[in-house]
Amino acid sequence: MTYAYARVSDAYQNLDRQFEALKAYRSDLKDENIFSDKQSGKNFEREAYQKLKSVLRKGDELIIKELDMLGRNKEAVKEELKWFKDNGITVRILDVPSTLIDFQGQDWIAEMVNNIIIEVLAAMAEQER
Repeated sequence: MTYAYARVSDAYQNLDRQFEALKAYRSDLKDENIFSDKQSGKNFEREAYQKLKSVLRKGDELIIKELDMLGRNKEAVKEELKWFKDNGITVRILDVPSTLIDFQGQDWIAEMVNNIIIEVLAAMAEQER
């Protein structure tokens, strides 16, 4: 099953840009499979995010527009990404193009490239907070 997650920092911000990008990437994405929060990314104690994690199963795919929409704490973001990996959930981040590539059995290459990119982007997201 394919799911998506979107987040903005407060109730005054609009999620539409993220929804459009998610639907453009995966046109068959069902509205009921898109979870969103209007809350700070400083931690993962977000209602919709926690609900999303409770429905994800091994083999599912999660799409996020930008890494900093997942969170703004580098170590916590890395822990969440590890949780997804350990639970067999594929994470695709639209602003991390290497997460969109099928490395055809060369998973070690994908992991190496993604780890480097995510380390840099997560550090930048944390600094922006």
